[in-house]
Amino acid sequence: MILRRTLTFWFFVLAFMAKAQVPGFFIEGDHRKVKIPFYSSNSLIILPVSINGNYKLNFLIDTGVKSNILFSKKLGDALGLNYTRRINIVGADGATSIWGQVSPVNTIDLGGVKGEMQSLLALEEDFFELESVIGVPVYGIIGYEFFKYNPIKVNYDEGMIEFYKPGSLKWRPPFYRKMNMTVEDGKAYIDAKIKQMTGPKLDAKLLIDTGANHGLLLNRETSDEITMPLNFIESELGQSLGGVLYGFIGRVNALKIKGLTMREVLTSYPEENSYSSVIKATGRKGSLGSEVLGRTRMILDYPSNTFYIRKGSTFYNPFEFDMSGMVVKKVPNDENRYYIGEVRAGSPAYKSGILPFDEILSINKIPMFLWEMTELFKLFRSEEGKEIQLEMRRYINNDLENYSDYKVSIFLKKQI
Repeated sequence: MILRRTLTFWFFVLAFMAKAQVPGFFIEGDHRKVKIPFYSSNSLIILPVSINGNYKLNFLIDTGVKSNILFSKKLGDALGLNYTRRINIVGADGATSIWGQVSPVNTIDLGGVKGEMQSLLALEEDFFELESVIGVPVYGIIGYEFFKYNPIKVNYDEGMIEFYKPGSLKWRPPFYRKMNMTVEDGKAYIDAKIKQMTGPKLDAKLLIDTGANHGLLLNRETSDEITMPLNFIESELGQSLGGVLYGFIGRVNALKIKGLTMREVLTSYPEENSYSSVIKATGRKGSLGSEVLGRTRMILDYPSNTFYIRKGSTFYNPFEFDMSGMVVKKVPNDENRYYIGEVRAGSPAYKSGILPFDEILSINKIPMFLWEMTELFKLFRSEEGKEIQLEMRRYINNDLENYSDYKVSIFLKKQI
């Protein structure tokens, strides 16, 4: 009896040591699952994390990347990171060269869940542009490591992640539809059916990309069957490590995932670039971003190559694009100052004389320090014909001391 207890004791000690030596994310304590609340901006998943016991920083949870990334080596130095090598990566635009330092062994604490022996790529050139797009400071990305051993349930309606122990999901949860998922080079893919506005129906392998703020994205260079709709506009598609991505916005008639159908889905068509060859090699035709995923509840079970999906509360909400014609951005590291990043030709903002780099002082007589980026998204997509009153400031020759203020009203108008 004593011998058996001793063997049992050493079995648990060795099991703990083995787990501690394996890079991955693990639940602290003897729990089947842990709930982690997250902040959502435009359905992007943002979590406060602590690196090596330091103060908490906002990180984006991103299924579209393999590596954990810290957006600033200066910040990494302040956190006391140790680096072992320098590497070069290519930005998402296929052209920009980005250098970073690899810190191979770190602990990432999410509260109830810890990432052990985690590698971090600290970028040598600071990249904090995401704050200008989503409205809150984000200092890095957590990628594949978070998902690789554990089923992860994402409830966008409640802003909650449920992190399960391996093997805990042995049956299909109620109301969820189960489908196959492949995990290739640290990225997850599912198959979907797409009915285009023009052209044939598509059977498409799509990347699940929780870190992208588009809805559906189709890479035209991957298939001759992908056709642009007759009605589209040219626009910024998003911010990436390679800079701003450009292309076109249109719609598909329907997107069907395991029998669940979304109608009139906003679809991005990026311009082909040197990164396109990498996309072609994966066999995918595009990706699903937060604008689609955020309307669902989903479970990503990487170990069993299984994806579960059910309708969220906003599943049937219409897909609306910005009706103002302005791309609004936040001044990073400032208290809710917003400026115009782009003005689309022919839009209400364009016709009213608003120009890029004009600052917004108030909207509908409410000063900008009371606005959040998510509220601006909703306002500019809200209702065709709605009047928006803007108080603006234009700086002369980029001189912050030399400016003129003006007031203007625009009326929202659908352009796509």
